Amino acid sequence: MKTGHLIKTLRLKKGITQEELAEKTEISVRTIQRIENGDVDPRAYTLQSIAAALEVDFEVLNIYEADQNDNETKKWLPLLHLSGLLLTIIAPILVWIYKKNRIENINTHAYDVINFQLSMSLYLLPCLLFSIHPISLFFAVFSQLYIVINTVKVNNGQAYKYPLNIKFLKPSKVL
Repeated sequence: MKTGHLIKTLRLKKGITQEELAEKTEISVRTIQRIENGDVDPRAYTLQSIAAALEVDFEVLNIYEADQNDNETKKWLPLLHLSGLLLTIIAPILVWIYKKNRIENINTHAYDVINFQLSMSLYLLPCLLFSIHPISLFFAVFSQLYIVINTVKVNNGQAYKYPLNIKFLKPSKVL
């Protein structure tokens, strides 16, 4: 059951229309419709307003929303790490931009993956320029191996680490 469906069920149990809910919450009818249809994920403030109008505890709606976010996290964080296999920095950046406001801790993971990609590129560049193929092969295999290992660790909820990582990007404390 999605949050929107839960809101609709609770609203119908109370016997109120979308228009009445919109009036009580000072949220537009269109937004209520979009939430109930699952077109948008309501923010915490919106959930608080709806919970108050439906006379239910905020936690009823918030816990469900947290479960939804947890499922997204379990899907997207490993994908972010795995996107590093493409040996391009573009894939992790695209995943990060797409989900950066929806998944907790994605900024830290994205910075780690992007820093690792940049680090490996920096290590590989001189090897490729001076035709030192055994070392470039080592760094290529090393980076791919660590990406797979860290993807599995993140998927299992374990701590991950990228060795030889230069901190090009650093997460700010206010993210």
